[in-house]
Amino acid sequence: HNHVTSRQNGRKEQITMASPKPSSDNNLFYSIGSPDTSISNNDLRQQVESFLLSVGERQDVLILPPDFTRFHSQAGLITRYISEYYNFTPRENGGGSSSDGNVGDEEDLQPSTTSPSPCSPNIQIIPALGTHAPMAPSQIELMFGKQLAAKDPNPFIVHNWREDIVTIGHAPAEMVSKATYGMVNEPWPAQLNKLVWEKRRSSNDNGAPPPLIISVGQVVPHEVLGMANFNKNLFVGVGGLEAINLSHFIGAVHGMEKLMGRGHNPLRSILNYASEKYLQDQFDLWYILTVMGSNDVTGEVEMKGLYIGNDIQCYDLACELSLQVNFNLLPKAPKKMVVYLSEEYHSTWLGNKSIYRTRMAIDDGGELIVLAPWVEEFGEDVHIDKLIREVGYVGTPIIMEAMKENDELKSNLSAVAHLIHGSSEGRFSITYCPGKLTKDEIESVGFRYADLNSMKQRYDIDSLKDGWNTEINECGEEEEFYYISNPALGLWAVQSRFEDDSEPPSSSDKQTGENIAIAGNQKASDMSGGVGGWKQPPSM
Repeated sequence: HNHVTSRQNGRKEQITMASPKPSSDNNLFYSIGSPDTSISNNDLRQQVESFLLSVGERQDVLILPPDFTRFHSQAGLITRYISEYYNFTPRENGGGSSSDGNVGDEEDLQPSTTSPSPCSPNIQIIPALGTHAPMAPSQIELMFGKQLAAKDPNPFIVHNWREDIVTIGHAPAEMVSKATYGMVNEPWPAQLNKLVWEKRRSSNDNGAPPPLIISVGQVVPHEVLGMANFNKNLFVGVGGLEAINLSHFIGAVHGMEKLMGRGHNPLRSILNYASEKYLQDQFDLWYILTVMGSNDVTGEVEMKGLYIGNDIQCYDLACELSLQVNFNLLPKAPKKMVVYLSEEYHSTWLGNKSIYRTRMAIDDGGELIVLAPWVEEFGEDVHIDKLIREVGYVGTPIIMEAMKENDELKSNLSAVAHLIHGSSEGRFSITYCPGKLTKDEIESVGFRYADLNSMKQRYDIDSLKDGWNTEINECGEEEEFYYISNPALGLWAVQSRFEDDSEPPSSSDKQTGENIAIAGNQKASDMSGGVGGWKQPPSM
């Protein structure tokens, strides 16, 4: 690799650039990033075009970006740049508007330093929906630009995670058993969208260059896989129901606090195994990964890192930066945390983001208070709501025991994972203050209840600031608490939660050690958007 120094906004940074022709021996094409970096749209376009030039002419290009829930990833802008380089769509003026998910950047009017490609390949785009609803035309235009949205024939293909799936292999049962502390002893199915599988090198027998697959997305802390993106974009984003549900279940059983913010963990190892065995040699597959953060002065979202490669190295580098940019590491564990849920959170299925985004920060024996004016239900559909009411957020041992006896739970692993994610495992208490659920309903699922109006008077959201605040408690003493106005904005933790611990969570000591047989005919939860997903994408 060649190392050059770039100056972004007066700061020096080390950039790693590969030699002009990427190959199997040259896995990292480009790498730049730091907490102080701000990568402009013009810099981004230049690097994307340089990469495409280096891989040579192609006749077939498949792009796998995230959906609208990762609007600010800049994946939409990157997809547009790829399309324009290959002459698939005309170049649009303006790349810094909110229409491309990049807030506060300058207009992208400078001429490109790279000539357009001499080839004009067929381009297909499959947004990595996972279990989310298909993107609406207005969302496609907002995220990917007017030219791609209006292209005829339509290059956007909806991923049907129920039907358009092929199982390409399995990760060994031994890996699943290790990740679940022996609770599940079944192989994990590696599943892909059928169209992706058709892009294998071996399917190309006409002497033309192999199809180019580009997986685009943002690396950010993730509740289930530790860190988002890389091969998750394929095995979950364009994966199948069975694999998605089992992966969420494995993550929940292993323990969210042992996964979040860790780029390498037993669940990721399962995906890495499948990636090395079934993807790496089969496809000409490249990853364009971003790390996004807030500008220290303006608070606007900007690109802090850009990594282009064809193996785990670019993911590791992005993880390293994301931990610096996207994690809120607190100097001490709060005894009390107060979280406010806005109108987008109308169920505990969504609102429990308040739990799993704070659980790595809150102190043992502490209290989490959730102010939830719009919460009116538990599940996002009637079936899941019924299961939550029947079982409750009552800790992993009881939930797993209920699963052994309940065929409905065995067939709804996403619900099981959600129940585990929403349980404190007895480590801290959770007090829900809902606007539209009763005291009996809240207490029936294992939470404490407090009156919303009383708690809003005590914790005035209009006067509180995000972070540390103080109040006078019942004893007349000043008491410190930590306030979060929107749990979707990050993850909060203390350093001790990252200490290596290979033992299962203490609550798992209550397990019998028996293997749990899970149902193969997993059910889909309409509109649930995956574990902790959006019922509808956020309005911009």
